[in-house]
Formats: sequence, structure tokens, C-alpha cells
Amino acid sequence: MAETIRVLVPEDEVDKRVRELGKQISEAYAGKQVHLICVLKGGVFFMCELAKRIEVPVTMDFMSVSSYGDATASSGVIRIAKDLDQTLEGKDVLVVEDIIDSGRTLSYLLEILEKRNPNSMKLCTLLDKPDRRVRDVKVDYVGFSIPDEFVVGYGLDYAQKYRNLPFIGVVEGIE
Repeated sequence: MAETIRVLVPEDEVDKRVRELGKQISEAYAGKQVHLICVLKGGVFFMCELAKRIEVPVTMDFMSVSSYGDATASSGVIRIAKDLDQTLEGKDVLVVEDIIDSGRTLSYLLEILEKRNPNSMKLCTLLDKPDRRVRDVKVDYVGFSIPDEFVVGYGLDYAQKYRNLPFIGVVEGIE
């Protein structure tokens, strides 16, 4: 059976929420510069849209951290494939993630980044699945809390497919 995609969060709702998050972040960082760290690959769509809506100076860096591979569930093994290009020392850092599921990857990543002496560090995610959490992670900005379903679109993928969808969809018909 081939997979199908059911719309969970329509494009206009995603756009509206990203604008709201941009406003909240702009207010929180008023008078400062914020250094965005994108967790690749899924987070890039969200971070680019979010950055366009933040009204304070923004710098960016990218990191590739994975615990999924091509699977639909976290393997629990976290791997850093690409580290940051810039130092975090003294910067106000906002880690931007596409989705927080078990919390394992983000918990591990935040521990590593804290050791790099940022001035402050907060976490922003487009999607949060609190029902799946096995590691406690403080999320400062949440786009949407969603049920425990496998989602794609807006940067999220299933075996590298569907990242380009402009909405958040649920994949049906996969095992």
C-alpha cells in the first residue's frame, strides 16, 4: 500500500503561527542580536521563514544532528554529522528545530551547546509531540503541539520525501 498524506495543519495556519513566533522572539530579544542555530535538514524551512519575521538583527549557523536515519522512530543513537562554523561564546542563541519528539536528540544537543558558553540559549520548535517525550526538554517557543502521528511537510520528511510540502501532513499507509 502506498503512503498518502492527510493535512494536519494547513499552510495558512503555519504561516500565521510563524509570524506570531517571529513577533514574540523579536520582543524577547529587543535591543539584542539573536544567533539562530538550525538543526538540519528539517529545520531549514522553518528557520528561514522564522528569520524573515524576526525584527532584530539575526545571524545563523547550521548543525546536522540525527537519531532517525530513514526510519519513522528514533533509534536513540545520536550522531553529529555537521558541527557549527561559528563560536557561541557570549551570543544570545536560539536553537531552531522542526519537531521535538522523544527529546533525546535535543537534550543531547543542548548539553553540548551549553558547554560553548553562550550568553543565553533558548529553544524554538515548529512542532512538539509532548506525548512522546522520554527526556525533559524546556521548549521556549512552540509553533504547534501535535498528536503522536508521523508528520511531513514544511521541512519534515519520510525517507527524504515530502519536505517541500507547504503544510504539515500526516503520513498514512506506512508501517
